[in-house]
Amino acid sequence: MSYPRPCTPEAKLADAKKQLSLPHIVVICGSTRFMPEMAEADLRETKAGRIVVKPGCDLKSPHALRADPVEAEALKVRLDDLHRAKIRLADEVLVVGDYIGDSTRAEIAYARSLGRPVRFTHPEVDPDA
Repeated sequence: MSYPRPCTPEAKLADAKKQLSLPHIVVICGSTRFMPEMAEADLRETKAGRIVVKPGCDLKSPHALRADPVEAEALKVRLDDLHRAKIRLADEVLVVGDYIGDSTRAEIAYARSLGRPVRFTHPEVDPDA
């Protein structure tokens, strides 16, 4: 007698995306110093028919949300968790910019550990190339 294989959360998500006929989902990663380039990449990917998710906050620019250093650090932790969730949701990662910092390097490693393809606007900065 065969038993049904346990369905992982990843398999359930893939099945739901297929049942909903969702377009390819791309998550944009990179240093927030490249926010204008991320907006341009978003435009190109959207024009190509892809769903795009990207960083929604730039922690390098002054803002009242980041005035208190303790709250700012807690916000960074929450945003990092949120971005990893975006990577899990996505079918592919697009790294924008000609610089890879520690956070982006960690996101690339995380995406690759999940088996997500990683594409670069500047392939020469690929840490695994």
